[in-house]
Amino acid sequence: MAKIGRNDPCFCGSGKKFKKCCLSTGASAPTRPGIPSVKIEVEKIQESASAKKSAMLALGVFVLFSTTSGDAWLLEVTDMDAIQVARGGEKLEVQIEENPETIEINWTHKFDVKNKKFILTSYKDKSEEVREDYPGHTILSTVKKIRSRIPAELISTIHLDTEEETQAQAG
Repeated sequence: MAKIGRNDPCFCGSGKKFKKCCLSTGASAPTRPGIPSVKIEVEKIQESASAKKSAMLALGVFVLFSTTSGDAWLLEVTDMDAIQVARGGEKLEVQIEENPETIEINWTHKFDVKNKKFILTSYKDKSEEVREDYPGHTILSTVKKIRSRIPAELISTIHLDTEEETQAQAG
């Protein structure tokens, strides 16, 4: 389970630490009006996928995209984690826990982009899938743009691996 804590870059994309940005403004939760919510943005990208519209959104350390085939994914750029949120126009159930200090997501895949091809590796069985029909070049440029805004010393602090996650990834 990945967590974004108070010392991590703010999910709003400001580039500031969460504690000096949205947390310090008295925001009680990421779902407060005017503050982006990962859950709400996932619902929006699922709607795009249901309509089979191509869309891409950068939100803090996250990238959300949908394709004309009705697939949609939520990506996390610091650890290159991914979870599918729609398949063939059908919304998939995704467990996302948001509170004022953390965002927790049960990631299912790692992703990479090589030669403009979107590559997924399953945590469960280490199987690899190449999606040439996904917008690999656009995803890669969005990931690079987000990573360039995050100070290097903060990237390593974004993830707090739990024992459960470490065991799942190990085997």
